[in-house]
Amino acid sequence: MKKIVCFLMLAVVIVVLFPQCRQVPNEKKAKYVFYFIGDGMGVNQVNGTEMFLAEKEGSIGVKPLNFTQFPVINFATTYSKYNSVTCSAAAGTALATGTKTKNGTIGMDSLRKGPLYSVAVQARKAGKKVGIATSVSIDHATPAAFYAHQPDRGMYYEIATDLPETGFDLYAGAGFLQPENKKDSAAPVIYDVFRDSGYVLARGAEEFSAKAGNASKIVFIQQEGADKGSLPYAIDRKAGDLTLAQITGNAIDFLSRENNNGFFLMVEGGKIDWACHNNDAATIFNEIADMAEAVQKALDFYQKHPDETLIVITADHETGGISLGTGAYALNLKVLEHQKASEEELTAKIKALRKEKNNKVSWEDIRTLLTGNLGFWDAVRLSDKQERELREVYEESFKGQEVKLEKSLYSSNEPMAGKAIRMLNKMALVGWTSGGHSAGVVPVYAIGAGAQLFQGKLDNTDIPRKIVEAAGYERDRKEI
Repeated sequence: MKKIVCFLMLAVVIVVLFPQCRQVPNEKKAKYVFYFIGDGMGVNQVNGTEMFLAEKEGSIGVKPLNFTQFPVINFATTYSKYNSVTCSAAAGTALATGTKTKNGTIGMDSLRKGPLYSVAVQARKAGKKVGIATSVSIDHATPAAFYAHQPDRGMYYEIATDLPETGFDLYAGAGFLQPENKKDSAAPVIYDVFRDSGYVLARGAEEFSAKAGNASKIVFIQQEGADKGSLPYAIDRKAGDLTLAQITGNAIDFLSRENNNGFFLMVEGGKIDWACHNNDAATIFNEIADMAEAVQKALDFYQKHPDETLIVITADHETGGISLGTGAYALNLKVLEHQKASEEELTAKIKALRKEKNNKVSWEDIRTLLTGNLGFWDAVRLSDKQERELREVYEESFKGQEVKLEKSLYSSNEPMAGKAIRMLNKMALVGWTSGGHSAGVVPVYAIGAGAQLFQGKLDNTDIPRKIVEAAGYERDRKEI
C-alpha cells in the first residue's frame, strides 16, 4: 500500500513540474488551422460591439458574437522589442513568428539583419496548403509578416516580391499599394512577377470563380479600378462589393480542394484598426460584426471537422483607447445605429457636394447630408448648443478658402465629418484616449483541436508557438 501511495505522489509531482506530461498521447492534432487577427481589436472594441448589437434590439447587456462563445477565452500582452506600445509590423511579426522585433519591421529580427519565419512557413513545411487573406492590401503589415522579410513596413514593392519567394498557395485581399517599383523604372510590375512565378491573378469574385478551378496557386484581389488599399467598410458596403466573409469562404474552398493533408489560413480584419484611428465607434462595431461573418465560414467548416480543426482569434494591438462610458452610469450605443456611413465616406460625400456646388455649399445642404447619414435633426435630436457647434465648423470650412483636412494614420477627413462623428460618439457616451495604438491587452479566443493550449497567461509571441504545438508542425528553433 505504501508503494502505491508513493507511486501516486511521484506521478503528481511529475505532472506539476512537467506540465507537458499532462497531454494525452493520442490527442488529435489540428489538421486545419484558422488564425484570425482583428487589427486594433481590443477588449472594449469587442465588448462594445456586443453591447451595441444588444441596444439595437432594445436591451441592456450583450448580444454575443460567435467567437466570444468559444470555450477558451483569454488575453495577451502586445509590447514590442523596444516599445511598450507596438506598431502593426512588430505585432504582426510577433503573432506570425513568435519573436518580438523592432517597431516598423516585417519578419526580421530586431537588428533587421536576419529573417524570422512564420507559423505559416512551418505549416507549409509540414505539407499543408497555406492561405493569407485580409480586408486591406496584401502587402500591408499584418499579412506581410507571415510571408515577407523587410526592414521597413513601407517597402511595399519589396514586400510584394517576397510573396512568390515564400510560395504560399493563396493570397487574398484588396490589392497591392505599390505594384510598380518607384526606385527602379526597369523593374517588372508586381503582377508580372506573380504570373512568372506560376500564380494565377484573379480580379473580383467572378474572375476567382472562373479561374480558381484550374489554378494551383492564386492571388485574389478586387476588381480593376477598385481601391487597392482596402475593401469598403462594412457600413459603406454596396451591392457587389467584395467582403471578408466572401474571401474567407473562397479561400477555404480553394485550400481544401483535393487536399487530404490539411491547411493553414490566416485572415485579417484590417480595417477595424483604421476606424479606431479615426475614433469612429459605429464603423468599428460594424467592422467587428462583419469579421464575425468571416469567422462563421470557419465555424461552418469546423462543424464538419470538429476533431481536426483549430480556430484561434486575437488582435495585434488595441487602437484608440476606447472607453465604454464617459462618466454617467450609462451608455447610449443605440444612437449609433443611425450612422449610415464611415467618417471617410462622409468626407467623400462632402467633397462631392463641394464639387457639385462649386464649393458654394449651403448650410441646408449640410443639414440634409447629416440627416441622411447620421440621423441628425430627425432620429437624433440636437440641442441648440450642438447645432451651434456644427454651424461654427460649417462657417469655418466653407468660407471660400481651401479647407484644412483632419489627418489620421490612414485618412484625411473633412472637419465637418470629423465633428459630426465626434458629436455622435459623445451622444453614445463613448470616449477615446488617442488616435493611435495603446498597450492594452487584447483578447484571445480558441476552439477545436488544441484549444486548451491557449489557457494561462499569454504574450502575443506565445500564440504562434501554441499553434505549432496544436498542429504538430515540426518546430525549427531558429524559425519559431
